[in-house]
Amino acid sequence: MRIDAVAICATDLEIIHAGSPASIQGGVPFNKNFTPGHEYMGTVAALGPDVDEFRIGERVSVEIHAGCGQCKRCRQGMYTSCLNYGKPEKGHRANGFTTDGGFAEYAVNHINTLARVPDTMSDAEATLVVTAGTSMYGLTELGGLVAGESVVVIGPGPIGLLAVAVAKALGASPVILTGTRNKRLAIGGELGADRVININDEDVVEVVKQLTGGIGADYVVECAGTEATLNQAIHMTNRSGKICLAAFPHEAATLDVAHLVRNNIYAYGIRGEGRSATHRAMELMAAKRFDATKIHTHTFPLADLPTALRYARDRVDDAIKVVVTNRKAEAIASAAE
Repeated sequence: MRIDAVAICATDLEIIHAGSPASIQGGVPFNKNFTPGHEYMGTVAALGPDVDEFRIGERVSVEIHAGCGQCKRCRQGMYTSCLNYGKPEKGHRANGFTTDGGFAEYAVNHINTLARVPDTMSDAEATLVVTAGTSMYGLTELGGLVAGESVVVIGPGPIGLLAVAVAKALGASPVILTGTRNKRLAIGGELGADRVININDEDVVEVVKQLTGGIGADYVVECAGTEATLNQAIHMTNRSGKICLAAFPHEAATLDVAHLVRNNIYAYGIRGEGRSATHRAMELMAAKRFDATKIHTHTFPLADLPTALRYARDRVDDAIKVVVTNRKAEAIASAAE
């Protein structure tokens, strides 16, 4: 496929600067001719033998993971937990993590990772399907159908903001967003949050309990990954409620595990966008159930990738989601037409 646009994720920045969580040939990806980038879309340019599921010229978005298809987890549909993770010789692929990603002009992808992009959707919006799919996957693992149940999202980053949108589209009520940055909290309100809480101004656990009849939330999606927010998640979840751990903490955290045990609270770690969650997210976005473009703040051409990465890393001009477009490829395609 010709890559037309790719969004920058915070994990891309971690990989570029620290190597982990990418793994190439069993270790960090440096000096191994590895290309990062995992939130991309483009146009089908060529087909492998016997591929008839897509046609040349179709616009597609790409999810990260293609499991080996053989192990126990892949057969369960949990290919983001593939037991052959990081072993391309066994058929496993994770674009931008264990195999080459999207900061390039072309890429080869397994058909299982592709979703058609409707004509009504822009290239930039299509790059956000993976982010929305990750949020969808978290809610799927927590229980899937959340209509009428309460959801708290901790952390108004890209995944957190779209978790608000997905939860609202699935009928959750109330949907509560917590964080420290008022501008991002305001975007969360636009995406459907019934209540936003700046944790610097209010006792977040107490407010959540007030909003949920004193019992706490049914689901908490933790997207900040700090010791404080992890413990907030534990204490704002109701008995037998569920916590989705969607962030990568940078340090070990001391948690109130006793509270989890005493209250039968379940914690789920998620990675990526398994169980075809990107396809479901695409359907919601195509149906205009929410406007994912509200988190897209900046666009740069591929030639300015270093600048785009700096904007994303340093949050220049309040950058949330920075998208890079492959204008050279677009020009070549236009000339060919």
